[in-house]
Amino acid sequence: MGGDTIAMSEGRTNAIEGAPPSNFIKEIIEEDLRTNRFGGRVHTRFPPEPNGYLHIGHAKSICLNFGLAEEYGGLCNLRFDDTNPTKEDIEYVESIIEDVRWLGFDWGDRLFYASDYFEQLYEYAEQLIKLGKAYVCDLSPDEIREYRGTLTEPGRESPYRNRSVEENLDLFRRMRAGEFPDGARTLRAKIDMASPNLNMRDPVIYRIRHAEHHRTGNKWCIYPMYDFAHCLSDSIEGITHSICTLEFEDHRPLYDWFLDVLGVYHPRQIEFARLNLTYTVLSKRKLLTLVERGYVRGWDDPRMPTLSGLRRRGYTPEAIRNFAERIGVAKTNSVVDIALLEHCVREDLNKRAPRVMAVLRPLKVVLLNYPEGQVEEVEAINNPEDPSMGTRKVPFSRVLYIERDDFREEPPPQFYRLAPGREVRLRYAYFIKCVDVIKDPRTGEVVELHCTYDPETRGGNAPDGRKVKATLHWVSAAHAIEAEVRLYDYLFTKPDPSDVEEGQDFTANINPNSLEVLPSCWVEPSLKGAPIGSRYQFERLGYFCVDPDSANGKLVFNRTVTLRDTWAKIEKAQRANQDS
Repeated sequence: MGGDTIAMSEGRTNAIEGAPPSNFIKEIIEEDLRTNRFGGRVHTRFPPEPNGYLHIGHAKSICLNFGLAEEYGGLCNLRFDDTNPTKEDIEYVESIIEDVRWLGFDWGDRLFYASDYFEQLYEYAEQLIKLGKAYVCDLSPDEIREYRGTLTEPGRESPYRNRSVEENLDLFRRMRAGEFPDGARTLRAKIDMASPNLNMRDPVIYRIRHAEHHRTGNKWCIYPMYDFAHCLSDSIEGITHSICTLEFEDHRPLYDWFLDVLGVYHPRQIEFARLNLTYTVLSKRKLLTLVERGYVRGWDDPRMPTLSGLRRRGYTPEAIRNFAERIGVAKTNSVVDIALLEHCVREDLNKRAPRVMAVLRPLKVVLLNYPEGQVEEVEAINNPEDPSMGTRKVPFSRVLYIERDDFREEPPPQFYRLAPGREVRLRYAYFIKCVDVIKDPRTGEVVELHCTYDPETRGGNAPDGRKVKATLHWVSAAHAIEAEVRLYDYLFTKPDPSDVEEGQDFTANINPNSLEVLPSCWVEPSLKGAPIGSRYQFERLGYFCVDPDSANGKLVFNRTVTLRDTWAKIEKAQRANQDS
């Protein structure tokens, strides 16, 4: 009983607000429920290999598998397909467990490992030998590749293919006993060396590997191959719908062959297109390269698309789940614009993040007519999207910091912020006017502005009805807290990082300006003691998150996303085109 495939395309239009995302998998499940194919059960699983950290592409699979089980009243297992001890580590296991929980999903008591089934898998392998469907092969890995053939030429049979069942059992048991070195022998399925599907040309199902396993230690020196262990683990667990990414579609005939020859319970495998995201790589091998070569500071670097990196940058699980829902699932590969992911983050943080004021590139402002030593408090709104979040008091005094970019000595056209002789509004406070500019005599750099304030404009409104064209954020110099702010940009300069010249690899497109560190910024005093991971909107600047590097009273903030939302503009244009 094999799985079915259904073709469907995926594109940006699926993510337009109001348009339902595609999900052909639901149609398959609902048909199976209607026909009682699995006795009315829906049982899925998320089966990561513990050889790296999870990334945003895995989040799509996590949300899909756990979401489907929840929607149809079923179950979802978390299972580690830990069949390669040389690349796996308990660190990866722990990080994956943390990431799935952070996304908001619970597997109950259904945490499993393929290594739980090593004895059962070994018995299945012996059963294949006894059925004449598997044999021990002495060809080296290079020779196996050579004998395999190509897409246009059939493979050649191994000279060891016709060993007797007794000899194969003896050799396989001696492989398990540790008599042979790594690479000396393999166990291969006996299928069809002329098959047009290369996966069916007598694939290796066990290899010798004298390596300590993170769970079984040195108990085993032979390990099942992924294709063999994966489908049989699904069978052992009673999975109904084995949901895989599209690259496993060509493997499905092999999975069907294992399950049918062994005569065991047969799940239904369904393949969907994996996530591809602009300006991003979602290959574990490439992500490991970034870590090992020092292009990033680790798996949780906020520039990484790993869930730990996104969490550290300030992304919320709700935003990621919404993103996964909006892109839908499909049967053809496509690329999703990273602007959509950022839009989902802004959309979520806009509702939940408190507004605060921070100055990243400070310019000193002295209010000449404000009484020295006087401090007053102005009332600021915490979040206009959620009145229940209330207000806070922000100290105001004679000496302030504003953003350096908010002043021009010679303002260009369309620049409405502060300039000599010009009046602007300070957010929640007063109108101020620049009356003098102080410069460094050596460099000519503007170092201080002298301004006057209008005490009649408290709260930001003039009783005489006069208007200003700009409102600036600010902090009181005497009360602000110094902080480090890290501004992150895309890690790659091209939408497709793999677009390189001959002889180069994807790292040729690394963005040398993906991180800018501002060591001396100022934030309002309400942020004193802000907990690690807390998120804020710095007014006019973007969304920021407190980084774990914060220590000894010094706050470190990561910029999560800017306020500019390019995807919202894309959606607006798409809706306009649809309406027309």
